[in-house]
Amino acid sequence: MSTFQVISLTDAAKTRLSSILTSNEGATGIRVGIKKGGCAGMEYTVDLVNEPDDTADRVETDAGDVYVARDATLFLLGTEMDFETSKLRTGFVFNNPNQSSACGCGESVELTPAEMSPEMLQDLRSS
Repeated sequence: MSTFQVISLTDAAKTRLSSILTSNEGATGIRVGIKKGGCAGMEYTVDLVNEPDDTADRVETDAGDVYVARDATLFLLGTEMDFETSKLRTGFVFNNPNQSSACGCGESVELTPAEMSPEMLQDLRSS
């Protein structure tokens, strides 16, 4: 069994995930994905999951599960999910090596799919 994970979470992201799941009875995790939109072309999405999602890549943490939508996997590969609170915004932040640019407001990004090595493909297949 592989320990390969599509994304990783910082301690701050895990704390927020735990808080979300605790305050939403029946929630089993969150789903992270991407959608077309914004001035840079794509936006990250985060949705509550109430039933395990067998169609997504699951990242298990001690705070709860994060499901990565299959159509977003190559765009999110290697991403670190963080949570920040600032004067201007509070929310999840994605430190994504596949992000080539972002719009000025920070709400949308331009992403390119990750190039998969044979080892990475094998790890994904065996997980």
